[in-house]
This record gives sequence, structure tokens and C-alpha cells, in this order.
Amino acid sequence: MRKPAPSDTSHSDIVVELSGVSKVYRQRLRAAGVREVVSHLLRPRTREIHALKNVDLTVRRGEIVAYAGPNGAGKSTTVKLLSSLLAPDAGRVRCLGLDPVRDRSRYVGRIGVVFGQRTELWWDHPVEASFAWKKTIWGVPDETYVRNLGALGELLGLGEFMQTTTRELSLGQRMRADLALALLHDPELVLLDEPTLGLDVLARRRMLGFLREQNAERGTTIIVTSHDMAELEQLAGRIVMLHRGEVAFDGDFATLRRDAMRERLLEIETDDDRPPQLAGARHRSSESGRHAYAYDGSRVALADLLAQASEQARVLDVETHRPPIDEVVADLYERWQGHAEPGSASATDS
Repeated sequence: MRKPAPSDTSHSDIVVELSGVSKVYRQRLRAAGVREVVSHLLRPRTREIHALKNVDLTVRRGEIVAYAGPNGAGKSTTVKLLSSLLAPDAGRVRCLGLDPVRDRSRYVGRIGVVFGQRTELWWDHPVEASFAWKKTIWGVPDETYVRNLGALGELLGLGEFMQTTTRELSLGQRMRADLALALLHDPELVLLDEPTLGLDVLARRRMLGFLREQNAERGTTIIVTSHDMAELEQLAGRIVMLHRGEVAFDGDFATLRRDAMRERLLEIETDDDRPPQLAGARHRSSESGRHAYAYDGSRVALADLLAQASEQARVLDVETHRPPIDEVVADLYERWQGHAEPGSASATDS
């Protein structure tokens, strides 16, 4: 996989740039017994968790980048660095040409952030009050406010609950309101951390469609994390995957599929409930004469498998396809865990 060379992209087109970024959390260990309580009082013990380790990442203007990885891989830490909530312990973070922490007052007005497990909405006030508050605090011009609130309200269906207090909203309504609030001031960069968490299928579809429109019409740069890989594949052209705080993959979904899983799925319907024995294919399941197999297309030809099946039963129907992206990624995670080095956490005496 080829990463863009510096000459490939002008500096003005770079929206996010992480160079050698590392972040370490220190957790104080609790004593398990009475004796250890005294020992820990005299010599407190802490554990270092290396959330990010020497991460390099460049995101260009107008990209939609999916940011993925197992739990604890460093996804949310990255979003917090980009949203100015954290500073790196090593390396450099530049967004929109600014340092998110040092230039926070100039920076935060140019980005929008949505955390699936948090909300910016005022809990005991009508949703409309939160929008009016943001307009005032961020100095959103009247014309921009009216235009964006009208467009966002129509696209996300906000009108039905703008007068409702946040605590009375359903999860789907709250997420739609949070997304609209994040986009109210025309941000250049939008950071989404699990934005569809808990939403039903229809709400997810509408939100993904809206984000694609926002990117296409306004050129908004979007970085989104999610555990739903099918959702990410629908939305983003590029995926960056983390493993134990390091970038393990950076490329498109087609390359991820090719590199992570070479298997294809084959379903054969025969006039016999017994599955044909196919050399070069792994039998997965059978039901009412329909048999599922997995095979490596680079090692065995589909025609050979069908010829073997035809010798054992009459073939009524054939279907072949690639595994779902969630299955591809789950297989990749298992492979990583199987070859993982000892954990990235270490205990020390303070």
C-alpha cells in the first residue's frame, strides 16, 4: 500500500496531519487486600496504557475517512486529540493548519464534533435553546443560522421535537439533533465518534445519506469511527485501522478485502440433502439441499468446484460472493490477536 508522498498534496489541501503521535494514560492500581493497601500507600503503583504509539496520519480536504479498530485500539483517543480535548505526549498534531490545543479558540469554531455517548444539548431545556446558545457563543451570522437550521431541520426532521426538552428525546432524535448542532456553523472538519450508536436501521440510513450529501455538496472533511464495518464501507472511500495504538492498515475497502481475506463464499443447491465433498473448499453449512462453502479463489477455480459437485449430485442453482465486510474484519482481528505481542500496558511504582 502506497502512502501519499509530500509532493502529492499541497499544504493547503491537508486538513489533518499527525506526525509521530503518542499518547500514554496512567492508571493508579487499586489494592486487592489489606496488606496491599498499606504497601500501595507507601509505594503507589500505576499502570501505563499506550493508547497511541508513533502514529502518522494525513487526511486531505474533502475526504471521508473511516477510523476503525478493536476496542482499546486508540480510536476515541485520536478523536479527542483532533477535537482539542487531549494533547499528545509526543509528536505533532496539526488540523486546518493549527495546533488544536494551543490554538483552541481559533480552531474549535472551524470543526464539528459528535460523540455517540455524549451530547452538547442542554438536558433540561428545549432543543431549540441549545441551537440559539450555539449561535450566540460561536457568533454564527443570522443568514448562516437561518439557512443551515432550515436545511438541517428539513433533512434530519428536527421540526417535530425542537420544542421538546433533551431529556425527553429518543436516542435517534437526540443523535439527529447533535449532528445538526455540530453542522450549524458550516465546519470544515467533522469528527464523528460512533454517531449511529443505538439508532435503528432507518435512522442509520438517513444519517449516512445526509453525511454523504454534506460531503458532496460542501466538500466537508469527515472522520468517522464505528464498529459497524458495513456502515463505514457505505460512507467512506478510505479506511484507517488501528491495532494496539498503531496504524495497521491505511487504504480503500477493496484493498482491505483483498489483503485481509482471500476467501470467497459459494452456495450450491442440489437435489440431494447431503453436501458434496469438494476438494479445495471448506464446508460451512447445509439446509434443505442448499450447501455453503468457503474457498480461496487464488488456489482453486470455481469451475473445478462445480465440476466436482456435478459428479456427486444434480446442481440446481449456484451463487458466489465475497464475505460481508464485518466478517472480513472479524477474521483480521482474530489474526491480530493470535499474533499479538504481550500487552501494551505495564505496571510501575510511582
